[in-house]
Amino acid sequence: MPTDFLNVAGQTIACTTSPGDGLPALLIHGNSSSRRTFQRQLESELGRRHRLIAIDLPGFGDSQPIADPENGLGIQGYGRLVVKVVEALGLDSVVLVGWSLGGHVALEAVEDIPNCKGVLIYGTPPLAFPPDMGAAFLPNPAMAAAFNPQLTEAEMRGFVDAFFAPGYSTPDDRFLADIRRSDGRARAAIAASIRPGGYKDEVQVVAKLRTPLAVLHGAQEQLVNGAYFASIPMPTLWRGAVQEIADAGHAPHWETADVFNTLLADFLADCEMGARR
Repeated sequence: MPTDFLNVAGQTIACTTSPGDGLPALLIHGNSSSRRTFQRQLESELGRRHRLIAIDLPGFGDSQPIADPENGLGIQGYGRLVVKVVEALGLDSVVLVGWSLGGHVALEAVEDIPNCKGVLIYGTPPLAFPPDMGAAFLPNPAMAAAFNPQLTEAEMRGFVDAFFAPGYSTPDDRFLADIRRSDGRARAAIAASIRPGGYKDEVQVVAKLRTPLAVLHGAQEQLVNGAYFASIPMPTLWRGAVQEIADAGHAPHWETADVFNTLLADFLADCEMGARR
């Protein structure tokens, strides 16, 4: 699919859009990844039915160089950018879909997008302030690498391995290639944003949501602690429960794309029905 470029607040944002014309969904990738991670959604039957828009956050993929590192990076900066992307695309209604970091960015942005009809997150434990990182995440050395501006080849490979269920192997090198080309300042800014005023209290955000919130979780996760979700009040939780995907780790959209796409399709259908009421 062709790449389009938006000028948003002086930053060039790369995006890929599927041909569907159903309720739009903005797909937001994870740390040191890119919009290419959503190929199995963009090129699927789901993408032929719905307008899926995958973007590269500044510092990642083709949204480089970074126009304004001081204000355009970190959870808060990315959240502001997503709001402006929705405005630039002229989306009358939209569902936010966020993977890992992308889920935190979606929660940062959702209150400022009045036409948002739903939020789907995965690999994303909502964080309060101060965050209980020990409860939200599993002990994994890849977590440290996720925030270092400079990574060795071994650290990059370890980070990619942590995306997937133990024993899963993919012949596709896009995840490693994305990490190699990412701007390390973006990773450092994500870590620096975990401070007072650096991000919204996500536990409060999900507690106050009026739109449906879908939470997916790979049962073979190596980074996120699934038990943590039980401690978070989520009154609009879709289907009343976290949707666990049995054979997936941190990246179910890639590992178990068919299952993931079915869940996303069902969620979009429910959000679309709600939007028509």
